[in-house]
Amino acid sequence: MSPRIIFEQELELLKTKVAEMGVRAEISYDRLVYAVRANDRESLKQLLDNDRQMMDMQRSIEAKCLTLLTKQQPVAKDLRLVSSALKVVTDIERVGDHVSDIAELYLRMGGVFAEGEYEHMLAKMMEEAKGMLHEAVEAFVDGDEQAAREVISHDDIVDEQFNEMKEKMMNAIRVQDLDADKVVDYLMVAKYLEKIGDHAVNIGEWSIFLVTGDMQGVQLY
Repeated sequence: MSPRIIFEQELELLKTKVAEMGVRAEISYDRLVYAVRANDRESLKQLLDNDRQMMDMQRSIEAKCLTLLTKQQPVAKDLRLVSSALKVVTDIERVGDHVSDIAELYLRMGGVFAEGEYEHMLAKMMEEAKGMLHEAVEAFVDGDEQAAREVISHDDIVDEQFNEMKEKMMNAIRVQDLDADKVVDYLMVAKYLEKIGDHAVNIGEWSIFLVTGDMQGVQLY
């Protein structure tokens, strides 16, 4: 088997590893949603260790990328895959961080998922951000430019949800519907969910770069 064929197989393995890390982030996210809805404090506590596991996967993929760069003179498309993979795993790892952050917040709040207006708003944000993350990772692995652009277009939805949550919290303060600590906690959860959406957008942009060599209107290579 020629060195080029072996190299191409290793590039495919790299995409597989990125996909596995994305799935790991999604599983953690699903566990967070379940734990919040079920008021399962033990599951929330287990998610606090999510940072280390995601970091280990990130470092493994980064090492793989560096190895690939030294094995053979890569062509432009190869460079796009390796460099975008390095960026994508950073965003996926940050999603894992935010899952842990949200779990910690809910533990501080008592882990109670009340059936109220604000909780339903956060639940909608969770679902929207989760869908963006899933589609973004798939777009990267499949090299699907159109799917990546769809992910980016959904960023406005999450931003609108976050802005709506901010307005609700400001009104809750005015009418003294919630105490200050609760307002801060709700806003922090919403902000982390907005950040997860932002990371999905980043992955979408790197997926477009993988296919076209274009990053936010600038042709790189």
